[in-house]
Amino acid sequence: MSRLRLRRAALAALLPLALLGAVTGPARADGLPAPAPVVSRVETTDPVVFVTIDDGWFHDPAAARLLLDRRVPASLFLLPGAYSYDSGYFHRLLDHGRVRVENHTVGHPDLTTLDAAGQRAEVCGARDAHLAEFGDGPRLLRPPYGAYDAATRTTARACGAKAVVTWTHDLTTWGGWTPPAPELKAGDIILLHFNETLEQDLERALALAEAAGLTPAPLREYVPEG
Repeated sequence: MSRLRLRRAALAALLPLALLGAVTGPARADGLPAPAPVVSRVETTDPVVFVTIDDGWFHDPAAARLLLDRRVPASLFLLPGAYSYDSGYFHRLLDHGRVRVENHTVGHPDLTTLDAAGQRAEVCGARDAHLAEFGDGPRLLRPPYGAYDAATRTTARACGAKAVVTWTHDLTTWGGWTPPAPELKAGDIILLHFNETLEQDLERALALAEAAGLTPAPLREYVPEG
């Protein structure tokens, strides 16, 4: 096991207690944590764009090579079940690339259909699974389908997320249909998915960013503490 993997394993034993307290954010008068902000794009003058990739079910070696070779600082909003059968795919990206693993819930429900306890089980459960597997707790939550309510924002904060993140442009190819090419602007958040077209979708997103004079940047570092 690499030294980095050993260090992550050690952190996995220590961080859950810290996540339950230190990162829950400021409390409201009723004792609940302040709701996390919702971010669909980042307000910045830096010439940057943000690549995010959801779910994690399809583990394409070509897409992984592109992420590693191009050193793309992508945010991976993963489902625990999607790496349970092949976690090595994502460990390699974390150990040798510039990606971070973020929260996409346990089972990909529409969170707005759940009560507060159900939302907490989904969000905190995914946080705990990511921490145990990767030794790095997620700091951003992407609600499935982009659906959220007031309880989601409070739950996100309580489960260690500093923001609820949606997206500016979905550039995922689905069933042979490719979405129109947008004119990217600084601070835009691009949504992709771990599906059969991820390599070509990544190539397209990076080409659009380059054409706009923008460079992919780490989303977690640009989302401020709300």
